[in-house]
Amino acid sequence: MRSVFIALIGSMATATVVATTPVTAVPHLDLARYAGTWHEIARLPMYFQRKCTGPVTARYAPQADGTVAVHNECVTAEGTTIASDGVARRPEPFAQGKLEVRFAPKWLSWLPLVWADYWVVALDDDYQWAMVGQPGRKYLWILSRQPSLDRKTFEMLKARAVAMGYDLSGLIVSREVI
Repeated sequence: MRSVFIALIGSMATATVVATTPVTAVPHLDLARYAGTWHEIARLPMYFQRKCTGPVTARYAPQADGTVAVHNECVTAEGTTIASDGVARRPEPFAQGKLEVRFAPKWLSWLPLVWADYWVVALDDDYQWAMVGQPGRKYLWILSRQPSLDRKTFEMLKARAVAMGYDLSGLIVSREVI
């Protein structure tokens, strides 16, 4: 009985350490290089992705005012494409890998609750893959410039996510991992 108690205490202590590991954004994000089309490989989805059953893409385009136009689209079970347009901004001038994204109408942009954290938490040196999350660890996206991702990179990104405290039990793999 004592060994069960010690094991239980040990696992609780480990869970506490994992849950308090900070989620950190990459130290540098060049928005011009990040721009373009990304293919979602896997996700811990947000509510608006509940109908997405097929390929998901995101397109980012820097704007003259320093924001980034965001266009997300996915294929539903019925084979139709649904899309959502939004805007991303840096919450602070030197936030680098930390962005906030809004899909609500522009006239609501003054409300803090319409902005969601969008942190690039891992990024390939050549901007060929990225992992995006938020500090609450509820949402996560693994992205690639190509419609597939090699298994070694995918497993490495999942391990990084787990190390940051993400629970990947609900991870949806939406593209081919080769």
